[in-house]
Amino acid sequence: MTTVREIESFLYGWAPRELAESWDNVGLLVGDPEATVERVLVALDLTPQVAEEALERGCQLIVAHHPVMNCAWHPVQTVRADDRQGRTLTALLRGGVAAICMHTNLDAAEGGVNDILAEKLGLTQPEMLTEEKIGRIGTLKCEIPLVEFTHSVIELLGCNGLRYVDAGRPVHRVAVGGGACGCYIPQAVAAGCDTFVTSDLKYNDFLDTEGLNLIDAGHFPTENVVCPALRDRLQRAFPAVDVLCSTSHSREIIQYCIKEK
Repeated sequence: MTTVREIESFLYGWAPRELAESWDNVGLLVGDPEATVERVLVALDLTPQVAEEALERGCQLIVAHHPVMNCAWHPVQTVRADDRQGRTLTALLRGGVAAICMHTNLDAAEGGVNDILAEKLGLTQPEMLTEEKIGRIGTLKCEIPLVEFTHSVIELLGCNGLRYVDAGRPVHRVAVGGGACGCYIPQAVAAGCDTFVTSDLKYNDFLDTEGLNLIDAGHFPTENVVCPALRDRLQRAFPAVDVLCSTSHSREIIQYCIKEK
């Protein structure tokens, strides 16, 4: 029988703990490492809805990208049923569902979030964007107009639109950063990119950046691309385990729009 510990060990073989940022919290965060696993639910975010879905679908383990607790934006001071995080943790513990989270280590890993994002957008010859192995740089097979590329991004990532700024350059050498990677704009510029696809860009990112097309395609669409790959890897490694992708998608609370010139 497959255990939670065996699945965690396999995932660390793909995305080693040492690739995670110092502030991050990865690995088995909830549950018994020796518990038997017959069914796994893969999700980008471990929300109350995902916890409920795992229970309803008979899963003993959730493998998620974003940590459920104790990282920079989600410190745990209490576990209470009257707040979102507390409800999630309480549901997991009561239901005996373990949670493994692979975050910035999966961003950096070979074949992880950013490699898949680059491949999804048709980029070839991928290179590292940063020394921490976050982000990728690649080239399109041929140079295309920016507006044409933005429509391809919407279609390929399944986002409901996007925000962008046109630097007056066609698209050929592209940097990508799954999730919030606006802090790596200088690296994209220094690497000679004409375009950067990421998410959660600030007003001043658009205002102050020169010579680089910026595309904000949303946090969920730029990272959720990893979930099918994560499911497939787990299924190949543990054929006796049933591995499912969550249908409880994170809410996209901002309706992005694209305006034709």
